[in-house]
Amino acid sequence: MSTQLLAEDMVDVLGVRFHRVTMGQTVEKILYWVQDGSHHMVVTAGPEFVMQCLADESLQELVNSADLVTADGIGVVWAAARTGRPVPERVTGVELVVSLLQEANVRRQPLRVFILGAAQASLEACLDALRVRFPEIEFAGRNGYFNAQEVDDVVAQVRDFAPNLFLVGMGQPRQERFIRDVLGRLQPCVAIGVGGSIDVWGGTVTRAPAIFRRLNVEWFYRLATQPSRLRRQMALPRFAVTVMRGGPRGRKR
Repeated sequence: MSTQLLAEDMVDVLGVRFHRVTMGQTVEKILYWVQDGSHHMVVTAGPEFVMQCLADESLQELVNSADLVTADGIGVVWAAARTGRPVPERVTGVELVVSLLQEANVRRQPLRVFILGAAQASLEACLDALRVRFPEIEFAGRNGYFNAQEVDDVVAQVRDFAPNLFLVGMGQPRQERFIRDVLGRLQPCVAIGVGGSIDVWGGTVTRAPAIFRRLNVEWFYRLATQPSRLRRQMALPRFAVTVMRGGPRGRKR
């Protein structure tokens, strides 16, 4: 994959610019970036996050300033196809990171990975699982429960470890805003918002069975097993309606 992402490689979905990349291209790009001595931010965005951006112009600007934005949701894939500029596939955070680690292992490319987020028990389970699965990669982490007064301590802990891959799982949009605010204070690295992936990697939360993922109804499985998500997932029909009518009728300020 080229080391440069061009405007023609993007598609606009309700004001959020997505890169038209495959999983393989995304992995290649990030593994290149972890060696280039610069700071990079990667966002994986689904319909719910797009609707958050639609309601918050500053959040939309943040996302559109990221180095790479991937379609984390079949709704985004559908919406991009309607524009005539389809994205080739979903690139979800939970699968992207595993693919990255697997490819780095195959290439024997050294990686130092810091994971920030989740409750302490979930984080420890995640770190234990990843260390067993990828023994050649160095991992460290800290739970995501800290207040504004502790941010400097968190940044110092990350700096001391000096990761070249920084994974932040504190939920959207908190994680993206946190990355924006602290990335420049860290050594060069690639930062990725990973949402609830830490719980999945550690086995604390079970991902939807493969049949649901193949049918692109993972959202339905999550709703069935976590009814508390109903209010959050009401963003999905609002997203579909907004796309079909050609965009928002007005933005909340």
